[in-house]
Amino acid sequence: MAKVPQTDHGEEIRKYYAMLYQAWGAQHWWPAETQFEVIAGAYLTQNTAWTNVERALHNLRRANLLTVDGIRTVKLARLQLLVRPSGYFRQKAARLKTFVRFLDDHYEGSLQRLFSGPTEKVREELLSLNGVGPETADSILLYAGNHPVFVVDAYTRRIVDRHAIAHGNADYEDIREMFQQSLGPMATEQEQAPVETSRPLESGIRGAAHPPSAMSTAHRTALVQVYNEMHGLVVGVGKNYCRKSKPNCDACPLRKYLPQK
Repeated sequence: MAKVPQTDHGEEIRKYYAMLYQAWGAQHWWPAETQFEVIAGAYLTQNTAWTNVERALHNLRRANLLTVDGIRTVKLARLQLLVRPSGYFRQKAARLKTFVRFLDDHYEGSLQRLFSGPTEKVREELLSLNGVGPETADSILLYAGNHPVFVVDAYTRRIVDRHAIAHGNADYEDIREMFQQSLGPMATEQEQAPVETSRPLESGIRGAAHPPSAMSTAHRTALVQVYNEMHGLVVGVGKNYCRKSKPNCDACPLRKYLPQK
């Protein structure tokens, strides 16, 4: 993995956040009603589109199995069938079972007990589980556990690469640390600013915004909220403008920050 350059891009990243948040408002990530729905979604979204995850989550919800107890008691074969729309359904069903066994063995089946631990300890434990890489672990920590960690995904890598902030193949931890250090000062501003609840989705592109949900409107610290919003805003740029092929740079709100060729 390439190393992130030592050049300070903190001010630039903070400008990205301010501009995108002003334009698009709150993104309401993660769209879920419970902590466990976030966790299930983090597993199911691996290597697939979110629309496929929504179908799998719908199946689990309709079967009243979108809970720790539901995954614990359901037969593996049935779980595989229910999550099939998300792809790699055998692996994902097994990994959901593994997570619940871990929760039972170490935290008496309690998500509250799990997330009450220190961030680094919980992160190490999650990373030790089969099928949990840094992006999945950090998604669970940030969106389900309200821990202050920034999530680095493919959209993040693509944007920092095209904007000459870091190589797209830079080490995950280096990119995460860069964003966390850069966005830290924004938390103070977030505490002092009015809370943006939502803007009408029908008004046009709003990044990657979702309608408000129980989890997206849950109480968070200002730092967690900034990390949460920035990840959603980055996804909005990646999905709508900074696409893998045929990027629409001319219409992108971050166009003026592209390096001059």
